[in-house]
Amino acid sequence: MKSVYNYILIAFLIISGNSSAQQTPAPEQSEAVTIVGATAHLGNGEVIENSLIIFENGKLTQVMDATSTKMQYRGEIIQAEGKHVYPGFIAPNSTLGLVEIAAVRPTIDQDEIGEILPNVRSLIAYNAESKIVESMRPNGVLLGQIVPRGGLVSGTSSVVQFDAWNWEDAVVKEDDALHINWPDAFSRGRWWRGEDPNLKPNKEYTEEIQKLEDFFNEAKAYLAGAQDYTHLPYQAMETVFTGEKRVFVHVDGEKEILDALQFKKDQKLDGFVIVGGYNALGVAEQLKENNVPVLVNRPHSTPEMAYEDYDYPYKLAKLLQDRGVLVGIESSGQMERMNTRNLPFYAGTVAAFGMDKENALQLITLNTAKILGIDDTYGSLEKGKSATLFISEGDALDMRTNRLTHAFIDGRKISLESHQTELWKRYSEKYENQETEKQKEEDSK
Repeated sequence: MKSVYNYILIAFLIISGNSSAQQTPAPEQSEAVTIVGATAHLGNGEVIENSLIIFENGKLTQVMDATSTKMQYRGEIIQAEGKHVYPGFIAPNSTLGLVEIAAVRPTIDQDEIGEILPNVRSLIAYNAESKIVESMRPNGVLLGQIVPRGGLVSGTSSVVQFDAWNWEDAVVKEDDALHINWPDAFSRGRWWRGEDPNLKPNKEYTEEIQKLEDFFNEAKAYLAGAQDYTHLPYQAMETVFTGEKRVFVHVDGEKEILDALQFKKDQKLDGFVIVGGYNALGVAEQLKENNVPVLVNRPHSTPEMAYEDYDYPYKLAKLLQDRGVLVGIESSGQMERMNTRNLPFYAGTVAAFGMDKENALQLITLNTAKILGIDDTYGSLEKGKSATLFISEGDALDMRTNRLTHAFIDGRKISLESHQTELWKRYSEKYENQETEKQKEEDSK
């Protein structure tokens, strides 16, 4: 009989979960919050073993060692001895909120028809009520860069926080970067069509780069002259040329990265970022010279070439950092939206393969904030910055101990439970109560 109840409960949860709305976003912070006794990992490489953290009106007002001060606590007091506090993790180069169910075409809004679309803005397509976005928070992933996909120029991304009713409330940095998918210098034939699967030069490589250069030059000419017509793609390039909008180039090969760096020089572009950068190690010196950071792909992958070390993807971030390159971690790829919640564990893997753990933490906090241009407000626990943080029972980079007890975005205490979790608890309690009542009836007989 009990198994029948379980099946009914599971079926009800599936139906109810699919029809329910998102968690209610938290209200504005109304009183100060004081966190006492936690080990504070500031996100900038520093650690305070016995910390005192106070924030009000969404901003950190004190971050200090509790043993060296007699400062009076304020507002709600959270005793966090034996726990750890971290800045909210940041997920760059993500399609969260643009796709809900990959197998259901109407829920996919990550790509538009066309090849060069700088005027496409991911922000207005972002679904703040996405249940997948909601599932990021229990692992401490509280912010993300929402990026369009496809074409030579995919469009413009924005940075959002993950607790909002709509994109207007979610936005942290609007239209932060233009995204370019750099063509590959080499290509493989499609074996399923009988083509040669071996690497060979891409005959269209030079043509694709020329197409990109022509567009940039045409946009400059349009913006420099008095035009009697409206051209939205050209107009969208104005903030790229002024440096207000960064340029993220998705590219992996050494030759392609060098060509992209030359393109940066020719077009006089600021805020240039390499995304992916699988072979960036071979051109690390040039990246450092040009002050170009790299968002490396998630390390939980196998080497692409037989001659590479088995752990090359695991240690790439450290090797680049050792050569003076600013590095962050992004999680695009197969099942990327689900896997984005594993962001802290990717950083933990990098730490397991040689990087200092606090430096690994920076890969998903302050380093990423710098790359996205939001480090003045987010990315570390420092006085005056946003109170976007969480408390974990243990090491947040270890999936065995990353169990959050509290989380805050801009000082707002947010929910850490998804709707499915809430429903499960609600109906589990109901089921348990029914079983208890039945047992009492049987006992009375």
